[in-house]
Amino acid sequence: MSRRDFGIAACGTTLALMLPLDTAAQPGPSQAGGKESEAIDPASLVDPELLPFLQPFIAAAAKEPHPVRTLASYRTESAEAQEKYAFSPSPPVEDRTVSGLPGQPDVRVFIVGAAPGKRKPAMLHLHGGGYIIGHAGDAVPNMQKAATRFGCVAMSVDYRLAPETPFPGPLNDNYAALLWLHRHAAELGVDPDRIIVAGESAGGGHAAILAIAARDRGEVRLRAQILTYPMLDDRTGTSRPVPHHIGAFVWRPEDNRLGWSSMLGQPAGGDTAPSGSVPARVVDLRGLPPTFIGVGSLDLFVEEDMEYARRLLDAGVPTELYVAPGAYHGFEAFVPEAEVSMIFREARDGAIRRAFST
Repeated sequence: MSRRDFGIAACGTTLALMLPLDTAAQPGPSQAGGKESEAIDPASLVDPELLPFLQPFIAAAAKEPHPVRTLASYRTESAEAQEKYAFSPSPPVEDRTVSGLPGQPDVRVFIVGAAPGKRKPAMLHLHGGGYIIGHAGDAVPNMQKAATRFGCVAMSVDYRLAPETPFPGPLNDNYAALLWLHRHAAELGVDPDRIIVAGESAGGGHAAILAIAARDRGEVRLRAQILTYPMLDDRTGTSRPVPHHIGAFVWRPEDNRLGWSSMLGQPAGGDTAPSGSVPARVVDLRGLPPTFIGVGSLDLFVEEDMEYARRLLDAGVPTELYVAPGAYHGFEAFVPEAEVSMIFREARDGAIRRAFST
């Protein structure tokens, strides 16, 4: 399986840019406090098959432990690292613009595997990128693989990015795409009762936000939400500290603060946030669709993802949680051949197949 296999999308482009913390150079106690957390070497907890990928970044971070991160640097590095894709001829891909919500701009989407006359399940996919970078086109090769693997129609949404368009702008784009997909199901060969939302990292956060909006507005009933290491809580790394060894690699607390502050249009981790903008702050989770959440045990998001899964279960939502041991954020993208990555994908693929089953 390739590095860009299903579930990576633009998230892989984003994550490859983030330097890990220099674990040997971290002074003082961890954010969570205490000698026990301080004594843990994060690298010692990484799955052996996943560790070689980190070595160049650990070496770079040793030379510059705390590089200055700005929106401009994220976007410059993202553009430099961007892979050039050649879409496969099959299943077919349509680059299309669909109507936005009233008073909102139209939305660009990529539709994969449309088959008029059929009643195929559909996946609405939202790309990753920390809420601040990424493009729907990045996900198309993976959506083509997903369309083939699951016999579905896949649609990737080019939602507007923060901070130029903070919440609720991206939600407006994603919801407009979902409405269009549902209302044009016959035209696309889609079964309107078998639509799922999926995303990785910030895309998983957007998928969770969209699922909440779909529940509240009552126009589209989703079959499931598939959340891969989703970005769910703006308080992580700000008003909610994390242990030193959690989030030490790839996507760190300072990265999280920039992404969420851009998305919310206010500093992350404050007393309040715009209603519906942060899944972890939503009080009532009842009525959300069956959920899969997958995350690595060393991912910055592991605690918030586990807590969200617990709250979903408490709310009566069928929920599957898979925590990959010794895995950092985006591990399946960087080392797809590792056993832990393959087991992770098998768990997620099983959840998708069950959601699509009739």
